Amino acid sequence: MTGPVGVGIGWRPEIAGFVAELPGLRFVEVVAEAVHDRAPVGLAELRERGVAVVPHGVRLSLGGAEPVEPARVAHLARVADLVGAPLVSEHIAFVRAGGLEAGHLLPVPRSREAVAAVVANVRRTQAELPVPLALEPVAALFDWPDDELDEADFLTEILDATGAMLLLDLANLHANARNRGGDPAAVLDRLPLDRVAYVHVAGGAEQGGYYHDTHTDPVPPEVLDLVEALCARHRPPALLLERDGHYPPAHELCAELDALAAASGYPVVT
Repeated sequence: MTGPVGVGIGWRPEIAGFVAELPGLRFVEVVAEAVHDRAPVGLAELRERGVAVVPHGVRLSLGGAEPVEPARVAHLARVADLVGAPLVSEHIAFVRAGGLEAGHLLPVPRSREAVAAVVANVRRTQAELPVPLALEPVAALFDWPDDELDEADFLTEILDATGAMLLLDLANLHANARNRGGDPAAVLDRLPLDRVAYVHVAGGAEQGGYYHDTHTDPVPPEVLDLVEALCARHRPPALLLERDGHYPPAHELCAELDALAAASGYPVVT
């Protein structure tokens, strides 16, 4: 996305009617694997209104030791064409190995060997995409014992080597600080914030002694504080509210979007 865009929301069929009625909406994100031969009607109508649609991949396994599967990359490229996307995004994570599917976005060891594997897969993917790629680091409950780099250096090396942009998930940053220690504001200070394409914001919950990035709970105040901290350093072009289930009434979703707008200084979309 070029230039200021503002606040958006993840498009899901369950809340398509709500999203369609947001008067100030400028962009949405759709899970790329949920789009097949044609864009859903709701997305097509949003595009006609000038709302940008960003495909968000969850199955490429860019962090895997094995090369990305060409058919999955081709699908992501087709979806980008179908929705007229300004960019696409995917995770720095692995989801399969040796033919086995994990069913989750698993964290990559922050080692130089892992950097090389991610860079190789990102370059393979970029070669087939019609638009730029933004990379999202994931939330994790643990650190690998063979980590050689901290989070900021790990991400910066990958971004520098590939020219990719950063999809910064502040909910993940909060979850990682809660579960693995560290100061999320200190991480912000060391990230290349001028490379941020857009930002994810989501809710979570404490379960079994860990903070889980659920996408089904309200956004906590600490994550909104991180939005303010980020925007005080370098305001990103766009921020997106993620909700993936247990959808609350419309007025509660509007309140979350309004809170995100207030924290970032962008206009309300409700």
